[in-house]
Amino acid sequence: MAFASTQVDREAWSGDGDFTAALVEQLARVEQVGFLRVEDAPACRADPGFNFICNEIYVAFRIERTVAIRRVLGVLPLPSVAHRKSLTLDGLERLLAGIEGIGQPDYSDAAMLQYLRSARVIPAYQTRGPKLVEMVRIYEVG
Repeated sequence: MAFASTQVDREAWSGDGDFTAALVEQLARVEQVGFLRVEDAPACRADPGFNFICNEIYVAFRIERTVAIRRVLGVLPLPSVAHRKSLTLDGLERLLAGIEGIGQPDYSDAAMLQYLRSARVIPAYQTRGPKLVEMVRIYEVG
């Protein structure tokens, strides 16, 4: 089955966050994802000891159309069309859990997946660098 490539909207994203970039790259490869939008969240902040990056990803799944024949009054065939999402947020969670470098989300519920990653940034001269904390939330739209 041929599918169109995933449409990715990065206009509201500054590009900060290596984990976010890796996550967007992996989500764009999932054929059931039809649309992605990445945004900087207002929770971002920086202090001398840490940088907190917060990004939000909105995904829309492709819709599958199926035609089934049902019988009216037990005799007359009548075609009926049903539309359903090709993937759910739970299915996306299971799919991302199997990808190396992404894994299980740190928190998930019926409306959101949340990942939290941290790393120490080592600047030149081996001085103590700031801690980089990155939080990414994935929401379903549509």
